[in-house]
Amino acid sequence: MPEITPELLLMLFAVAGVAGFVDAVAGGGGLLTIPAMLAAGVPPVQTVATNKLQGSFGSFTAMRYFVRRGLIRPRLEVPAIIVCLLAAAAGAVAIQWFNADLLVQIIPFALIGIALYLLLAKNVGRQATKARLSKTQFGGSLLPSVAFYDGFFGPGTGTFFTVGYCQLRGMNMLDATAHAKLMNFTTNIVSLAVFVFSGQIVWTVGICMAAGQVIGARLGAASAMRHGVGLIRIMTIGVCIAISLKLLLSD
Repeated sequence: MPEITPELLLMLFAVAGVAGFVDAVAGGGGLLTIPAMLAAGVPPVQTVATNKLQGSFGSFTAMRYFVRRGLIRPRLEVPAIIVCLLAAAAGAVAIQWFNADLLVQIIPFALIGIALYLLLAKNVGRQATKARLSKTQFGGSLLPSVAFYDGFFGPGTGTFFTVGYCQLRGMNMLDATAHAKLMNFTTNIVSLAVFVFSGQIVWTVGICMAAGQVIGARLGAASAMRHGVGLIRIMTIGVCIAISLKLLLSD
């Protein structure tokens, strides 16, 4: 790994701030932070581990804002939290057994998939609709799947949670985003614990980016309450496509 200079830390701080804003509103902040750390020379598995550290600060900040505004009640979501804890832990352990090069090969295709879905699903979450799955069914299917993915890989997890709550639980986008932040914070924490014990975190980078995440997430959560997520969805699609092309063309 190259030397961590003040200029590099400042760049990563700025990226984390933007990512925290995007993630708080529409999810997908990891689409910015993970490629930024890889570009800075942080090894892939250490990138994922460090991303969990800085991302936990952002998801907590956004979650706390939504809880204080009454959009989510964590005590009512305890079963879902437990499911996400177990699934995310399994994902974080699983990634330790894979060659780090595989992660780099997967990233651009995952980003393209996310971009295509967001591009096609233009009306997701405009208003509340009838739930397609009960809370129990949802907690036994999509929640553990996305939580495992977050522990294993991560980028776009907030988006997957949000879209899942909209499409399968019938929530509007704002309520879905709030619930996604609670689940995203849960998966970040348990995955972070696994990576701490495995010694994969680059602490200097993670703490610097965490500061940017707190600022960006607070601004993003407030923006979600005021303006909705249309603009952020468009921004996320653009970022997904741009990063995917960059990574594919650099092979």
